[in-house]
Amino acid sequence: QVTLVESGGGLVQAGDSLRLSCAISGRTDYVAAMAWFRQSAGKEREFESGISDNGGYTDVAESVKGRFFISRDNAKHEAYLEIDVQKPEDTAVYYCGDIARGYPSQREEDYTTWGQGTQINVSS
Repeated sequence: QVTLVESGGGLVQAGDSLRLSCAISGRTDYVAAMAWFRQSAGKEREFESGISDNGGYTDVAESVKGRFFISRDNAKHEAYLEIDVQKPEDTAVYYCGDIARGYPSQREEDYTTWGQGTQINVSS
């Protein structure tokens, strides 16, 4: 059973940079694509960025392009999201998802496992 645990959230100010981590455990036979989504109060969970199993392909939502940067370290079984925080609208719970295949998707329903999320609060 795959388990994901996010960390790195907190209270930040606009202009800060932050790195979220997603620790992956429970899968030993192959490496899968990962993605980061976020959910703001009263909104659906939305795709922000995804990365392929070997890290050679990345996808970023247009709304955060140039501010969100995804990476992974398969030796450490971790994925990361570096965020240049600029807006109070970045306040959300950030989730990592596992898709059990080689390439990410922007569709939430394609992901089979989610972490518990990590909260980012942006003060203006």
